[in-house]
Amino acid sequence: MRAELIRQHPDFRALASIPGLAVDLRYASERNFVGRNLYGDADCAWLHREAAAGVQAALTRLAVEHPQLRLVVLDALRPHRVQEALWAHLEGTDLRQYLADPARGSIHSYGMAVDVTLLQDDGTELDMGTGFDELSIVSHPQHEAEHLQQGLLTPTHIANRLALRDAMVASGFQAISTEWWHFDFGDRDRVRREFVRVD
Repeated sequence: MRAELIRQHPDFRALASIPGLAVDLRYASERNFVGRNLYGDADCAWLHREAAAGVQAALTRLAVEHPQLRLVVLDALRPHRVQEALWAHLEGTDLRQYLADPARGSIHSYGMAVDVTLLQDDGTELDMGTGFDELSIVSHPQHEAEHLQQGLLTPTHIANRLALRDAMVASGFQAISTEWWHFDFGDRDRVRREFVRVD
């Protein structure tokens, strides 16, 4: 299904319909590792209804446990054609480890993955030790203890990442080992097999 038809599909929910959620889609701007707007006129502020319900649950959890913080979505639905463009941009580099091969497909393209961080009361992002889409080993959750020992991350960075991760995982998402900001909802194989991919 083309991204331009998303409004007509009953399986998808607009991010704007989730109360209290902030949205700042980085691939709809120049503030990403490619340095240009990859979404153009396509409205990508959508998720599959299952993932959207998980985001809403994470917001509710944050409101109780960290009322001074709110969730901001940095990427949600990512059309397959954009995944292909990202893959091509990183051709010949080892940075492709941060992307799903388009031949297999990104869970983002099904509206079942989300990139998020936390905002403080004043609207500034919580310091996570690296920025969104910083394609470096310091972004890897699996190495946080080691990076803390090395001084690459502080206890505050770790606590901030845990606040985000705890809210998302408790709401049905799965974290990944290489990006603190990325979370999948549901079984990847089932998603690729049964869900509508947006091209």
